[in-house]
Amino acid sequence: MAEYRETLYESYGQAFKIDKILHEVRTEHQHLIIFENQRLGRVMALDGAIQTTEADEFIYHEMLTHVPILAHGLARKILIIGGGDGGMLREVCRHSSVDQITMVEIDNAVVEMCKAYLPNHSNGAYNDPRLQLVIDDGMNFLRHCTEQFDIIISDCPDPQGPAEVLFSEDFYQACHRCLTEKGILVAQNGTPFMQLDEVKTTAKRVSVLFNDWHFYTAAVPTYIGGAMTFAWAAKDKVLRHQSLALLRERFAGSGIVTRYYNADIHSAAFALPNYVLQAIGKADNS
Repeated sequence: MAEYRETLYESYGQAFKIDKILHEVRTEHQHLIIFENQRLGRVMALDGAIQTTEADEFIYHEMLTHVPILAHGLARKILIIGGGDGGMLREVCRHSSVDQITMVEIDNAVVEMCKAYLPNHSNGAYNDPRLQLVIDDGMNFLRHCTEQFDIIISDCPDPQGPAEVLFSEDFYQACHRCLTEKGILVAQNGTPFMQLDEVKTTAKRVSVLFNDWHFYTAAVPTYIGGAMTFAWAAKDKVLRHQSLALLRERFAGSGIVTRYYNADIHSAAFALPNYVLQAIGKADNS
């Protein structure tokens, strides 16, 4: 029986039965494989780490888009760093209030292969007229960017290989510069039970730049190690503390139908376990 064994951690992992390999290639930047699994549908992995599956991608993509956009309330310009599978773009495109979407993906091969083999992820979003797709390194784009955005979403792999720079001090500084006065940065930040050092490093780096910073969580089954954390960094302290009533009103007004996100999940997601709060120096405050 063919199987795919994830190699993200040395002493702990998971395996997926491969029913059929749809595509496997070493691109200019990374090794990519897309295969079918009876339980999870189509699965994509990069350099030994599972990136996305058809079965549970909606959790990850809904939480990295709707949380910042609905917390902001007036987001018109969105920047997505990474996200070549198109799932993040799909969810952003569902917000009719958004006027402009810039997406920066380092590897055009990922975009094209996901259009071909994971079409349900983007679901036609690459044809949205609001999209400007830029094939570039995310850090390089930000370094030369003169625009400002209401929301920056960093949908990047774990901090290794070409994605390592997207967790650096320079990256967070560039994001801060490219955000409006009420701008919000959200970013994938791993599972804290297994990757607590990454969470601590991010906390240290964003805390000196942003008026408000924290993390929120969602349980995505194929990201092993427990709940996934997302970094939150905002220039305005109010945005993370929007009332439940206001979030419900905004969500209803958006007309978007979700499978995971709702206003109650939004509010509750910012509640963190003590071991994470202690690690980031927030055990006694918010």
